[in-house]
Amino acid sequence: MMARISSIVVASSISVTASSSRCSLIFPTLDARRSPSCHVIRPCHNGPFQDPSYPQTMKQGCSTPVTVGADHSTTDLPILLAELHRHLTSGDVVDVVLAPEPEETWTLVRALDLLVGAGFELLGSPKQDSHWVKVRARRIRSLPDTVGPDMRILMVGLNPSPASADSGIGYARPGNRFWPAILEAGLASVDRDPLHALTHHGIGMTDLVRRTTRRADEIDRDEYRAGRERVERLVDWLQPRTVCFVGLSGWRITVNRQAVAGIQPVGFGGRPAYVMPHTSGLNAHSKLSDLVSHLRSVNQLAETSST
Repeated sequence: MMARISSIVVASSISVTASSSRCSLIFPTLDARRSPSCHVIRPCHNGPFQDPSYPQTMKQGCSTPVTVGADHSTTDLPILLAELHRHLTSGDVVDVVLAPEPEETWTLVRALDLLVGAGFELLGSPKQDSHWVKVRARRIRSLPDTVGPDMRILMVGLNPSPASADSGIGYARPGNRFWPAILEAGLASVDRDPLHALTHHGIGMTDLVRRTTRRADEIDRDEYRAGRERVERLVDWLQPRTVCFVGLSGWRITVNRQAVAGIQPVGFGGRPAYVMPHTSGLNAHSKLSDLVSHLRSVNQLAETSST
């Protein structure tokens, strides 16, 4: 059955090629309210993408590669890879071929960064030519990046909580005030919908570290260092108007130990940077009104920053 899945590509919709059949479904919503059974990938067979008569989960060691992004820009890849991550379960191993349109910015480093940002652990050595990169990757318990071109603000968190990783929604832990604050500040209009925030408001989301933990002190400095380098490359590539670190600890550990909240004297990845207090309900030092005020300041910085 697995041989029936030959490729997945993204544009304004997703098309899946299976044998000689072709089908499509609407652009992914990354909606945490979807049924948990949606993690399986089902091959097309003269029917919809999620045809219940052909359940097929990607199994570990599958020999059929999944081709991502054929004939599309590299900037399409993050959302497509996020959708692939959503359709797999933690521990699944898949051979991924990233094959976007040839661009000067397309490099092996970028390909591997995109897979890491989408919540995959790289296994073995990648193969490449001038147009494609093939990598064996394992889906980890993580939260994929929601990023793309023309972002106004890129929100950078520390790392996913179990609630965020399992729901597919950043800042989803009960009591976290990120979504109430961003809605009140006018930066987003739909609660807990990162894709809507990206496509309608230019708000992207990533984390410094991809590994999910219950506590921040479980992250080591090597993870922070690698995460900073990856996110800097992401910012340098996609050029959001402004980068906002949610929580002072990530910025203090990776950039400036003495930093205080607000606009930073140094940018990040060539873009203006703002650091705001963490939105966790455990942060008793910042009220919801304080967080809203910071987000409005971030929005103002984005409005006045040129690309």
